[in-house]
Amino acid sequence: MNDEIVKNMTDKLDLALERGKQLIEDEEVQERIQDLKNVAEETVRKHPIKSVLVGLTVGFLVGKALSGDDD
Repeated sequence: MNDEIVKNMTDKLDLALERGKQLIEDEEVQERIQDLKNVAEETVRKHPIKSVLVGLTVGFLVGKALSGDDD
């Protein structure tokens, strides 16, 4: 039974990887990613101090959430 579960999970993982690969290679997705990158770069150039502060705040919050410290 364990071999069947492992094979099933392996098949599902292979399918997910193939779908991910197709998604990454999709030209429309690449264009959207490039557009998002351009918008992000433009925003950082227009508001560098705010961008750094937002980045630090998000980093701090993610760090607190992942640290698991209850202090």
